[in-house]
Amino acid sequence: MLSKNAFGVDLGTSVVKIYSLRKNRLLSEHDMIAVMGGSQVIAVGNDAYEMFEKNPPGILVDRPMVSGRIADVAEVEMLLKLLLRKTDRHSSSRPLIYFSAPMNMSELEKRAYYAISDAGNPKSPRVFLVDRPICDAISLGIPITRTKGSMILDIGAQSTEVSVIAGEQVIVSDSLPIGGQQLNEAVANEIRRERNLLIGSRTARRLKISLATFLTGGKEERRVTGIDTLAGLPREEVITSDLVNRAVEAELRKGAEAMRTFLERTPPQLSGSIMNEGIYLTGGTARIPGIERYLCRMIGCRINLSRDYEFSTIKGLEELMQHKELRRWAHSIKGKR
Repeated sequence: MLSKNAFGVDLGTSVVKIYSLRKNRLLSEHDMIAVMGGSQVIAVGNDAYEMFEKNPPGILVDRPMVSGRIADVAEVEMLLKLLLRKTDRHSSSRPLIYFSAPMNMSELEKRAYYAISDAGNPKSPRVFLVDRPICDAISLGIPITRTKGSMILDIGAQSTEVSVIAGEQVIVSDSLPIGGQQLNEAVANEIRRERNLLIGSRTARRLKISLATFLTGGKEERRVTGIDTLAGLPREEVITSDLVNRAVEAELRKGAEAMRTFLERTPPQLSGSIMNEGIYLTGGTARIPGIERYLCRMIGCRINLSRDYEFSTIKGLEELMQHKELRRWAHSIKGKR
């Protein structure tokens, strides 16, 4: 029986999700940490995000994950330690931790997962890695033991992971440089070009979430405040859904073309099954209304949209932890003392 002192952790570039088996609770907070003097932690998670783009000199607010991979081991360790304690105050007594992990990691990257989970505990934690596409497949209901070819598109914050599962394993996986942050930047750049208005990434993200759509219908608009690039002064401007859609569509088109090329290069015995089954789409960007129709038209294959969106991976980890027969896809990591 799995220890109750067990956690599932999905270290996303934008958001960290932690599932506590004991509490049957899911914590979801921004993947951010605010540090002063290089070592003093001021805030983590959502509290650190509230300081982003408003932090005073001397305090660094940073994302310690880049494109789904650990960029700063020390910062991720501090972030994880505090968020684990927030999820369950009993987490310090040798927890069992299941991490969703990106594909094609080096041994050094794998060791980093043990290092960040140790976090100064007197007893070493037991650490397991589960390939991220496997977590998504479990959440999506893909029959891993029977599928002859299933493709998953996971559009994350900074990258899209394209994976094919067959023969009870991930056959191939690749990372494309398109994600939610690139869409935010595209929106900000388009507004600067068309309206001579400079806005921050948080404002661009809010516009993307509220206005971006691939469905036909009525036009919407939002009023925002930015810096006039000509006068250098604050100015209000009304931003329409048409403007945001142009920016988002132009960026997504690049990703769709890369996805289509990936599918075309997939071996015929796998691509035939994928075409019959349809491609599975998940990740936070999948929330954009009508995105599955757009990708279907661009790639030429039916798109099966996950309703768990950015929670797909952590939901898969949760299922794996709760069902013994699924834990065969978890790989143990042991630390060296």
